[in-house]
This record gives sequence, C-alpha cells and structure tokens, in this order.
Amino acid sequence: MVTFLSGGTGTPKLLDGAAAAFSPEETTVVANTGDDIELGGLFVSPDVDTLLFQGGGILDRETWWGIEGDTHRTNSALKDIASAADLPDGPQYLPEEKQTDGRDLANWRRFSGVAEFMTIGDRDRAVHITRTSLLDEGYTLSEATQQLADGFGLTIDLFPMSDDPVASLVHTDEGLMHFQEYWVARRGEPTVDTVEFRGSSQAEPAPGVLEALDDTVVIGPSNPVTSIGPMLALPGVAEALAETTVVAVSPFLGDDAFSGPAGDLMAAVNAKPSTAGLATAYPFADAFVIDESDDATFEAPAVRTDIGIDSREDAARVIRAIEAAIERVA
Repeated sequence: MVTFLSGGTGTPKLLDGAAAAFSPEETTVVANTGDDIELGGLFVSPDVDTLLFQGGGILDRETWWGIEGDTHRTNSALKDIASAADLPDGPQYLPEEKQTDGRDLANWRRFSGVAEFMTIGDRDRAVHITRTSLLDEGYTLSEATQQLADGFGLTIDLFPMSDDPVASLVHTDEGLMHFQEYWVARRGEPTVDTVEFRGSSQAEPAPGVLEALDDTVVIGPSNPVTSIGPMLALPGVAEALAETTVVAVSPFLGDDAFSGPAGDLMAAVNAKPSTAGLATAYPFADAFVIDESDDATFEAPAVRTDIGIDSREDAARVIRAIEAAIERVA
C-alpha cells in the first residue's frame, strides 16, 4: 500500500506512471486543499479537480488543469459584462465581514465572480456547481469528493487533506494575497515575505488521511511550500510522517524548479530554493529521488534518475526509482 501527497501539477504527472509499481487498489492520494477558493459563490478545489479529471480520462494534459476541449463561454461572458458595466477587473476579495459569513469551508478565501480572474471552463464549472450544491446540502468536502470520484470512475482512493478551512495566504511586498491571486492573477511577480496556512492549527485531517499515512508515503514533485506545506501544517500529519516510510521526489533540477514559484516560496520560508532544500522542507523523509545530474547530497539515501516527466513512460521511470528507494529503506 502506498499513499501519495499531491498538489499542483507535479504529483499528478507522476501518477501517470504509478501502475508501473503500484496497483490502483493499493494506491491512495491525499490532495492539497490550501489552494481552494470560493469564486462567485462556487467552491473550487483545483488540486482535487486535477486528480478527478486525470482519473476520469478528461484532463487537459497541455495545461494539467481543466478539461480537455472545454469551452469558456461563461468565463468570457463574465468579462464582457464587467467591461460593459465598467466593473473592476482582477481578483476582488469579498468584504472582510463576508469572509467568515456563510459557507464555513470558504473562510478567508472568498472572491467575487465579477470578471472572474481564474479561467474556468463550462464543463469544469458543472463540477464546481455540483460540489457546492453538495456542500450546501450538508455533505463534507470528503463526502462530496467521494461522490465526484465515483462519478468520474476513479480506481484509486482520493481524499482531500481536510474538511476544515485552510487557506494558503502569501504575504508580499504588495500586501496579503491568497495563493491563487499571487500565482494566477499576478503570475508570481510580487516579492514574497512569508507564507501563512491560515486555519491549519484548528483544522483536522479529513477522515482516512491519518490512516493512509500509516502506509508508505510518496511526496511527489509538487511545490513543497504551497502544495505540500498545508498538509504538513495540519495537526498530527508531520508526526505521522515521522513514524512511517517517506520518499520525496525533487521538484527541482538543481536550483531550478520544474514549474511554478517553488524557488521563491522556498526562499521565503528559509529553505534553500533547490533540491538540497528538501532536507529542510521534509526532515522526516527516509529517502529522496533526485535527478541524475543533481549534485545535492543528503544524510538519507538518494536514488538518481532522469526526473523530467513529459510522458507516461517518463512517469513510469520515476515511479520505478521510487520503488527502488522504498526497497532501500524498508
């Protein structure tokens, strides 16, 4: 049995090759929900959705988010209406008193839908409407996710990290921003001072998460700060990882991140923005999988391979390196 911690695009790409070593029946994935937001009244869970669409065979593999071939008529119409009515463009938080008013799960991350700053496809939006309706009917996020996973025909077990609100907030030289505002709307341009996982100390891991961490854990090549960090901030998670076998796959080629703002965010939390910084980010890791050209060294074993993932074959190669790392420390 193996459990993957997943966020962003790195771990989903890795999961394309998981069957090279692990059957779906023995595979669990815990997804980051620190990136979730409420946008225009709809609860959007991007890292969960990537896994749903991947498992359902409809993921847009050019972007690694959204649905392949989706249309964007509603998103375009929202922008047209805002322009015609001279309404403001870009991310707009709802007023402070509204941030904790209404759907508790959306606390601290509620955005207006005016001119919708995230590009959401029409079929994609149907998923958000369904999820939000289930939440409003009284389902937990875990229960809503299970319903959607069944609908998409997932053969792995998929858990959101928590049923409680945890918001990844980025403190920058231009003010406090939700991660989606910082990365999607602002393209990671503001200078990062620090990162906060608001609500994490009061949140609980979702049902099944801590039990899944009793199995061997693989941390995929996701952003260590905003994709994996929110999970590690939950009570009991870091302690559970210290008691089990953990293999971490580097999201870096030396000092360069494969994608996204991992380097800037690692530096902001006082970790080296490179493969070497993983020892700080994941002090509980028993082994690492790093690129064959990487000169980073660790006290723990490191298995080297070409960790670039551009195809299912690439993903299978990295999975086999993970299997070798597990065998070295099991």
